[in-house]
Amino acid sequence: MNNPFGLMNLWMAGDAVTRFVAILLLVSSIITWVILISRLWNIKTLRALKPEAEQFWRASTFAQGLAGFSDQINNPYFQIAKEAMGASEHHQSQSSSRRELLQTLNYSEWMSRSIKNSIDACSALLQKGQTFLGSTGATAPFVGLFGTVWGIYHALVAISSSGSAQIDQVAGPIGEALIMTAIGLAVAIPAVLGFNAINRANKLIVADLNRFGNDLLAYFVTGARIEAGE
Repeated sequence: MNNPFGLMNLWMAGDAVTRFVAILLLVSSIITWVILISRLWNIKTLRALKPEAEQFWRASTFAQGLAGFSDQINNPYFQIAKEAMGASEHHQSQSSSRRELLQTLNYSEWMSRSIKNSIDACSALLQKGQTFLGSTGATAPFVGLFGTVWGIYHALVAISSSGSAQIDQVAGPIGEALIMTAIGLAVAIPAVLGFNAINRANKLIVADLNRFGNDLLAYFVTGARIEAGE
């Protein structure tokens, strides 16, 4: 059944600006859902890796602990531990002729900075897509409102040209124009909710990475991780 006041009629009767706004909102919605699904799946995967961080400390050697991590390429715990081991070996392998360069940066400070840089790099990857979600959530309602204002303007111009202002001739075009605002809200709401949910999940993951990094720093500096309650 063909709805004279539906989306199809809005598309057919709309001008280039109306169609551009509709396409822009559609593309934004598709990208938003792709980002949401991929990021939520990634967060679920990272949460599943958390027990491996505890299992790492139960290994008899540091190398065995590293070997116990799964999906090492995408595992932030493995990457941080590997970077920490590399930073330690780099510091300790400096020749005596270059040791003077490290006098202003002792082993503890060197390891702290190296681990922090590794955590920051992992944290940056967690922010992938967040800028688009935030921008879409903030601008999509206004894009839809622009489409509505543009549609109402042209509807009023058409009504004025026809010389008839009966309610059935006014309600149809204006109702179609208001659909653009509804579409803008439909695009923005998932983006805002997804942005907040992912941002909170990222903070929890970064907190876990920081705790793991602190344990690594304690291990390399003192030879043992910080136990709970210490």
